Amino acid sequence: MKIASLETIPVSVPYTHREISAQVARDGVSDVLVKLTTDKGLVGWGEACCGADTASVDAALQAMAPFVVGRDPWNREAMRRDAFTHGLWQFRAGTGNFAWAGVDMALWDVCGRACGEPLWRLLGGLQRPDATYFYYLARGSRESLAEQAADGLAAGFEIFYLKVGLDDELDLEMVAAVRETLGTDPRLRLDANGSWSLPQAIRNLEALAEFDIDFVEQPVRDHPVGHLAELRGRTRTILCANEGLWSEADAYARIRARQADVYCFSPYWVGSIAAFQRLSWAAEYEGLQVCKHTHGELGLAAAAAHHVVLTLPNGVEGHQQTAYLLAHDVLAEPLPIATGPRWGRIDGAGLGVEVDEAAVAEAAGRYRSDGQYRPWQDEQLAKEEG
Repeated sequence: MKIASLETIPVSVPYTHREISAQVARDGVSDVLVKLTTDKGLVGWGEACCGADTASVDAALQAMAPFVVGRDPWNREAMRRDAFTHGLWQFRAGTGNFAWAGVDMALWDVCGRACGEPLWRLLGGLQRPDATYFYYLARGSRESLAEQAADGLAAGFEIFYLKVGLDDELDLEMVAAVRETLGTDPRLRLDANGSWSLPQAIRNLEALAEFDIDFVEQPVRDHPVGHLAELRGRTRTILCANEGLWSEADAYARIRARQADVYCFSPYWVGSIAAFQRLSWAAEYEGLQVCKHTHGELGLAAAAAHHVVLTLPNGVEGHQQTAYLLAHDVLAEPLPIATGPRWGRIDGAGLGVEVDEAAVAEAAGRYRSDGQYRPWQDEQLAKEEG
């Protein structure tokens, strides 16, 4: 069996409300779907998450096609080595990883379908029968936050997540409002996206302690490497690393440095499903936990990562997801986490999900007419005089 063709399909799918953090203000997901077809007629699907620029990831995928077409889909690690070494994508690792992760995902889908097995079985089997995901709170008024928290509780969510790092006083008010609605039992996590200075982080973590925060994701910037580790030594709050895990080498170095308690990353940050699993096990060997990250994703990327999560002994409760925020997906059936927190094993072959061609066509048409959902808005940018 050989790969006969590689097709890319840029798509845009809206959120039900804007996502706002210290970094982004984004109204939906714009990713590139990857469709691989074999000479036997077997089709595998993947999803390349895009970050800053969808067109550049699409262009990267086109450049990577010669390393895939005509090759045996089971030899994906050799393909990736060729693309990054001889194709020189090692010099543009961020874009390269985001793009290749979509190819890698589609190759796994082909192989799983060829042998009739789900990815989790090919990855070594189950460590757990299911996994849970968080409720992503949107920044807003006290009333809005209370309404969202109540919605999450009614849907069965037990872990809630709020972006902070834009205004210390307002952040504190929002956290207090959420905790008041949640009560004492549900867990509450915060993410500052590296926006706090070290003294500011120490001060804010002390002020937030009364609200029983589960952990804080990337409170300080990711460089220098020892920055987060220093904060870890000066606070009792559990810390999660996110920014700075930009590649296999970065993630491995920061896991070995034990700079955080939890490491939040994904296949598209480190370039492949296997790399995500290997590095997650490296964290396990260090006695650390892993939280599956989302940069905004559709159902294909969510399903691929879920297979990995089921094979990990050190995954947290409450992995990241945006399925609950999507106005629609590109799959024939909605994911379990589009309506609740828990997702069991996937029994279908390959990724175990089926693409809805009509939904893909709609999302592709939206991308062609409106472009990508850019990750920023004008009001976020620095103001200039005159």
